[in-house]
Amino acid sequence: MAEDCLICQKHRGEGALVGPRVWEGQEVMVTHRPVARDSQTFLGYLFVETRRHAASLDALTESEAMAVARAVWVGAQALRSELGPDFVFSAIAGRQVAHFHQHLFVRHAGTPVQHGWMDVDDWPEAPRGDGARVAALCARLREYFQRQMPTVNT
Repeated sequence: MAEDCLICQKHRGEGALVGPRVWEGQEVMVTHRPVARDSQTFLGYLFVETRRHAASLDALTESEAMAVARAVWVGAQALRSELGPDFVFSAIAGRQVAHFHQHLFVRHAGTPVQHGWMDVDDWPEAPRGDGARVAALCARLREYFQRQMPTVNT
């Protein structure tokens, strides 16, 4: 872990990026976007991150890459089942934090076309929730991971 890395800090439970944990294994962790200061957070925005501090996709081991891929696949199925979105998107676009993380997020049904795929949470009518609602969603999503990801004690 890198002391000054925001994602490494997040994994230690420190800093502004800490969000509800959905699932964690030996090589990857899945979290939901943190609850916003106004207590309303876009529902269905996950991060799949490597536990090991690796700056980019090409820096991952094969095992880490496979664990990330499986976690993204399970997360997409879980989000579709629980939220019924029009789409489940995924992006590896982090430039500000040099720790591998993959975004996994929904485009809720009814999102107006003028909201681009990366701007889905800009829609004011998008489903949002407070800490309790986000935690309840994460608990439901966790069940999918527990069924479909290898069991690992962490």
